[in-house]
Amino acid sequence: MTVRFGYGAPLDARAIPDLLRLAQRADRDGLDHVSVADHPYGAHALDAYAAIGFVLARTERIAGLVNVTNLPLRPAPILARTASTLAALSGDRLVVGLGAGGAPDLITAMGGREQTPRQAVEAFEEAMVLIRSLTTAGPAVTSEGPHYPVTGIPPVAVPPLQIWTGSNGPKSLAATGRQADGWIPGHAADWLSEIYRTSRPIIDTAAAEAGRKPSDVATIYNFPGAITDRPLDRPRDAEGRWVGGSVDQWVEELSGAVLEHEAAGFTYFPRGDASYESSLGRWAQEIVPAVRAAIS
Repeated sequence: MTVRFGYGAPLDARAIPDLLRLAQRADRDGLDHVSVADHPYGAHALDAYAAIGFVLARTERIAGLVNVTNLPLRPAPILARTASTLAALSGDRLVVGLGAGGAPDLITAMGGREQTPRQAVEAFEEAMVLIRSLTTAGPAVTSEGPHYPVTGIPPVAVPPLQIWTGSNGPKSLAATGRQADGWIPGHAADWLSEIYRTSRPIIDTAAAEAGRKPSDVATIYNFPGAITDRPLDRPRDAEGRWVGGSVDQWVEELSGAVLEHEAAGFTYFPRGDASYESSLGRWAQEIVPAVRAAIS
């Protein structure tokens, strides 16, 4: 199993030098992906895909992930063109993160479509199918889907795109099982959480019913926490959520997640009193190499 290690980047127009400097450092340190959020609502928010394109142009190896794309604000046919363009320009270093669309009030405030939950999930699955079609060699694509009807659009062939989803409800989880390559559990839930225990079987069942293997859908965790100089007596809080610990505690926790729970990746979000840059450095230079050695 390939296990991917990334980090969540701050996305603030007031800290653009930090965005690039941290990405270049992560690239040199051998991290696999840099993640940015698609939350374009705030006054200082950078556009996620523009920021990812900027980062990919100034790095060599690291992949870019929008974690996750706010689909109602980015129509699937245009998103397919954006993704194929970034994949081609970067040498296949893009992961497409997709979500059905959180924050519906903010979406409509920005001119996005108002959808019922059912419509949002239908559009979510339709988008995955269409993005695959528009980025795979073949005849011109025509789709009569109710959400993204297209007529005679020529595809732009690129290496197969990885699609990871941030899905929570039963219907979107089933769509993930049928269509996606990866699943990012919501609310920074991990392998010990109730969210994982109740959600992952839905994905696995849907994958099997679609003729896929459950292992075709990797689980990649958003994983926040503090890296401390000394071990913590309680690296998880009273509700069982990981809060952090020493490097050895991190290595033990993540290695167990891979070897015992089939975790396929982690996107680290620094927490605690240490600076963002210092925490990211310890993640990339101390924790990730030790976990890779432990699981090899």
